[in-house]
Amino acid sequence: MTEHTSYTISELAKEFGVTPRTIRFYEEKGLVTPAREGQKRLYSPADRVRIKLILRGKRIGMTLDESVEVIDMYDPGHNNTEQLQSLITTVRDRRARFEQQKRDIDDILSSLNEVESLCEQALQAAEN
Repeated sequence: MTEHTSYTISELAKEFGVTPRTIRFYEEKGLVTPAREGQKRLYSPADRVRIKLILRGKRIGMTLDESVEVIDMYDPGHNNTEQLQSLITTVRDRRARFEQQKRDIDDILSSLNEVESLCEQALQAAEN
């Protein structure tokens, strides 16, 4: 397997299932800094990893700012303790929020089932 030294915007967009516009947005925000070869953007392996981590954060409900804050804490010389603790806190907060939302949705679904059942019973009684 060959190691890439750079990636085009099209390669990254295809790999991560996003539009080139998404990647350009990250560039506009200063989150990735591709080299330029004329009009062509060339992203480094580090840019690729940043995009991957940003998108992973998005999948777990993190805001862009939260993802970047955790990514920017990366410090390989210090075992990344602060970064990992921050990520654990964020994950736990997200989990608690989603679990509450799930309970709320389950309550709403239960109420909808109850209303539907009452309506069906009323229709049945009206037909008899």
